[in-house]
Amino acid sequence: MKKFIISALSRLLRKLEKEPKAHSVVVEKTKTIDEVSEQTIEKWHIAHQAEPRELKPKKVKGPKLKTLSPEEKAVRDITEMMEVPFLALSKKRITPIIYEKHNGSNMIRVKVSRHTDHFLASIYDWDIVLFVAGKMQEILNSGSDIPPRTMIFPRYELFKALKRHDGEKQKLDLKAALSRLQSTLIRTTIRNEDGRYDAGFGFLESWSYTKRKDIKEIKITLSEWLYDGICAKGSLLMVDPGYFNLTSALKRFLYRTARKHVGGHGKSWEFLIETLYEKSGSEQEFRFFKRDLREAVLENDVPGFFLEWIEKDHKTFISFKNLRKSSLLMSVSCEVDGENLSP
Repeated sequence: MKKFIISALSRLLRKLEKEPKAHSVVVEKTKTIDEVSEQTIEKWHIAHQAEPRELKPKKVKGPKLKTLSPEEKAVRDITEMMEVPFLALSKKRITPIIYEKHNGSNMIRVKVSRHTDHFLASIYDWDIVLFVAGKMQEILNSGSDIPPRTMIFPRYELFKALKRHDGEKQKLDLKAALSRLQSTLIRTTIRNEDGRYDAGFGFLESWSYTKRKDIKEIKITLSEWLYDGICAKGSLLMVDPGYFNLTSALKRFLYRTARKHVGGHGKSWEFLIETLYEKSGSEQEFRFFKRDLREAVLENDVPGFFLEWIEKDHKTFISFKNLRKSSLLMSVSCEVDGENLSP
């Protein structure tokens, strides 16, 4: 009997010991499943919310701006200013430029004078206007807007286009050139052939120079007369980049004269040397002008043109022949036909 009771108690104890263990196993398994579920949910959130979804920019409606070619971005010259002497060939000219010529029933008159504290604006100072005219033509070519009369641009961009170094001397020269362009006074009957009004103006209305840490900017406001001339349809001609390598003012004058008058590839144009002398506005005596002109023709390095000294019928002519294809020299807006002003 005693043995039976002891055996029964032993079985009961073993049963009681097994039940907590089984419950514990169940609890542990339940916790393990919950932990796995929580970890899975947490990983899903991390995978889908670690980085916000990238939003693509909305497309702006409107006309697509034209991609411009290098020719369409090139600097430009103004045909009116290439026809008659508005600019001094000397950097230190103080005497006025006076030019008069009959054009049919009208008289073309140009008088260029200076402020007492400055020299006349020279053909070298004009490089700045060439750059500005090119920037305005670029705006017109892109179809983005009408160019403003006030232009703002980085100084380095100007120097790069004009093939100049961006140094301390160049900065001082630039300020002096801007001052001369503003202070030079022009009176002309161009665009006023009937003489109903008379007015004077400078090339620039104002200019300013801003020096900041990140950039050096130039702000230029053109005179209304010059601005209107640039914006007139067909008034601009593209300038060969080699023009800015010319250190001779006379050669620069010859290039501008040829560019205005000579036609397309292979065509030529002749000028009496007396006519060139009048058109240059040179203050040299004619005999010295003729000497320098002959030397320039012999050197023959005016970009895009071949120059020839011709003597016939007891007269001396300079012949200009276009060496470039007309498509490369054409103004993007319109090529202006040069009129023959030589006798």
